[in-house]
Amino acid sequence: MMGYNVLVTARSFGTADGKAQELLEAAGCRVKKLTAAEGPVTEQLKKELPEADAVIAGLESYDKELLESAGKLKVISRYGVGYDNVDVKEAADHGIAVTITPGANGDSVADLAVALMLSCARNINVMDNGIKGKNQVRPAGIELWEKTLGIIGAGRIGKGVAKRCTGFNMKILCFDQYEDKEFARECGARYVDLDTLICESDFITIHSPLTPETKNMISTEQFRKMKKDAVLINTARGGIVDENALYEALKSGEIRGAGLDATMAEPPYESPLCTLPNCILTPHAGAATKEASSKMSYMAAQNVLDVLTQGTCKFAVT
Repeated sequence: MMGYNVLVTARSFGTADGKAQELLEAAGCRVKKLTAAEGPVTEQLKKELPEADAVIAGLESYDKELLESAGKLKVISRYGVGYDNVDVKEAADHGIAVTITPGANGDSVADLAVALMLSCARNINVMDNGIKGKNQVRPAGIELWEKTLGIIGAGRIGKGVAKRCTGFNMKILCFDQYEDKEFARECGARYVDLDTLICESDFITIHSPLTPETKNMISTEQFRKMKKDAVLINTARGGIVDENALYEALKSGEIRGAGLDATMAEPPYESPLCTLPNCILTPHAGAATKEASSKMSYMAAQNVLDVLTQGTCKFAVT
C-alpha cells in the first residue's frame, strides 16, 4: 500500500507515544496533522480534504458541503466514540466509512466521572478557590459511602463507573435499553426505568449518546423529582441535559450540584453555569490521559488501515 494521504485533526493524536504514527508510516501513508496554529481546522479541511484518503477526526463537524468536496475520502476515523458531528447518511452516500474507537478511553472517562462526583460532594473547587483567594471556607459536603448511584447508559463507561463505586459500597441503579445480567450480579446492580432512577439516586451519571431521544432527557421535570442533595454528572455529550433547566435547579438549590465535562457550547465560556459555585465545568477532557491517548491513537490508525486495505472495519458505524 503506497501513497495514501491521511489527515489528522484530533489534537492529542500521537502525543503520548509514536506508535500510531509509526503504524501508518510503515504502511506507506503520508500523515499530515492540522493544528490550530495554522488557522481554524474547518477552514484547513476545506483546502486539504479533497486530496485526503482518510482523516483521523476530532470533534469538528463533517456536513454535506464538506463531504461533497472530499472526492478521494474513504474513511473518517473518529478519535473517540461520539460521531454526532458527522453526517453519517451523507458519508454513506459518498462511500465514506465512519469508524470509532470504542473502549479505548473508557477507563479515563470513568475515572473523571468519579472524580467529578467526589469534587461536587466535597466542594473541592469552592474550598480551593477560597484558599487561593485568602478566604478560607469549609462548606458542608456529603459522602459517597453507601449512597445510591444512578447510571444512565450502562455501556462500557457506565459499567466502569459502577465497578469503581462498588468500592464506596454504593447501591447501583441502571437505566439502559439492554440489561447485562452478569454485570448486574457482579456489581449488585438493578435495572430500573428512568423515573425510578431519577427519584431514588443520590448521584446520577450520564453515559448515553446524544440522539433525538436523549436530547434534553434531563430537564425541569426530572430536576423537580431529584433529591435535594442530588449530584448530576455528565461526561457524555452536551444536549442530553437541558442547561437552562439545570441552571435554575442549581441556583435555586433544587439539587446540590453538577459536574459537566460535556456542554452544549464547548468551551462554555458564555454559559450562566460558569457563575455558579455548585457547578464544576471541565473542557471535554474525559479522554485526556496518556493511556487513553495512546490507545485511541493506535486504534484510530488501525481503523484507517482496515478500511483502506480491506474496505471494511469492525468498528465502522456506516
